[in-house]
Amino acid sequence: MYARIREDVRAMRRRDPAAGSRLDVALTYPGLHAVWAHVFLAVPLYDRWPTAGRLVAYWVRLLTGIEIHPDADIGRRVTIDHGHGVVIGETAVVGDDVHMYHGVTLGGNDSRPVDRHPTVRAGVTLGANATLLGDIEIGANASVGAASVVTDDVAAGATVTGVPAQRVDDA
Repeated sequence: MYARIREDVRAMRRRDPAAGSRLDVALTYPGLHAVWAHVFLAVPLYDRWPTAGRLVAYWVRLLTGIEIHPDADIGRRVTIDHGHGVVIGETAVVGDDVHMYHGVTLGGNDSRPVDRHPTVRAGVTLGANATLLGDIEIGANASVGAASVVTDDVAAGATVTGVPAQRVDDA
């Protein structure tokens, strides 16, 4: 547990130029608190007692403004900067070293109980208020621009922006 916390604090300090000391980051970054509550409380409880896991997620949302469904799969060193308004749905998969900003939505577009949320591979950056909908894949090291709406797969290393999101880097 402590190794995970140290990794996350180091990752946030690398990604956020405004980050202060390790103690400052550990105590005052709600994005990290939401991820830690998800990993250390909500998921273990949800596996044994779903209502308890949902209650933890509910209270974390009230405290941080970040909603992570207890069944979402969150990788290591995931950082949420200025996280208010982030929503990560039930079947979402977020890979290692993903960095996201406030207002990001990893949402579903199917009312059936199937994989209906995005898979975000390692090293992806998701800009503020980016909306990713459906059972899509965002390839490793891709970037999604702020306020973009993504409904199709994004290739590894690509940069997409706009509504609907279009590739803007040299393909």
